[in-house]
Amino acid sequence: MDTLFRNSRRKLSQGLLFWREVGQGTPIIFLHGAWNDSSQWVSVMESLADNFHCFAPDLLGCGESDNPNVHYCVELQVECLAEFLAALKLENVYLIGHSLGGWIAASYALKYPEQVEGLILLSPEGVKVEGQEKRWKKMQWLVDAPQLLFQILRSLLPIMKIFGLHSKIEKYLQKRKTLLQQSTACQLLFNRPKPEIAAEYLQDKLHLLANPVLILQGGKDTPDALARSQTYHQLLPHAELKIIPHASDNLPESCVGLVAEDIQEYIKAIQNSEFKIKKFRFS
Repeated sequence: MDTLFRNSRRKLSQGLLFWREVGQGTPIIFLHGAWNDSSQWVSVMESLADNFHCFAPDLLGCGESDNPNVHYCVELQVECLAEFLAALKLENVYLIGHSLGGWIAASYALKYPEQVEGLILLSPEGVKVEGQEKRWKKMQWLVDAPQLLFQILRSLLPIMKIFGLHSKIEKYLQKRKTLLQQSTACQLLFNRPKPEIAAEYLQDKLHLLANPVLILQGGKDTPDALARSQTYHQLLPHAELKIIPHASDNLPESCVGLVAEDIQEYIKAIQNSEFKIKKFRFS
């Protein structure tokens, strides 16, 4: 039998927020990555629906949620999440975040630790590592470069095929298309003033996070993604890091079974050691 998903919208102070919902039991909130929407989590949620009440919102400005003309920052997404949870009367939740969603989940737990039972972060953004600035500059160039340049490149694809360069050009064209479709993620990650982004990085705050954390990272992901997960692991007091050797990026879709199993096992482990976790939280 197909799992029955419920799609809903709720009016928040900044606009309508869309979410997918399935299952019953312990509430889990899934936050999608920078270049995705809540559909990224559908297969994982299906796997967990028998034991957990799963919610996956589209972040404000993404997917089917409203895209108001506001200045986007991580703090805004955190407050939208807080308003969403309050509206649904959800307390003592587990936050699961991929990429940008991991950054927002960790930021939320730092601000509202009493509401979060545990965190599972998949290739999280939100800390600065070597090589990252170069990557963001390349992406910013793809977003800001004149459209005419890409029209010319597209027209040259048949000629570039002769020289074996068409695949590289097609990759850049597709990446630009993705970035233009995800303008909110671009603003959050790199298209804001550098001091503003730096102020929301978590290096100097993670030691304050007493909640239990599991970090999942693909072993074949980019070097800077691996470095970010390792940084989280080093700075978080109660974190475990699990490397999935054969995986690259987008773990929620490329490693559905493993991710769902790790989520279920980690939540059960937290629930079975409730006294220990509370001791950590209030020590």
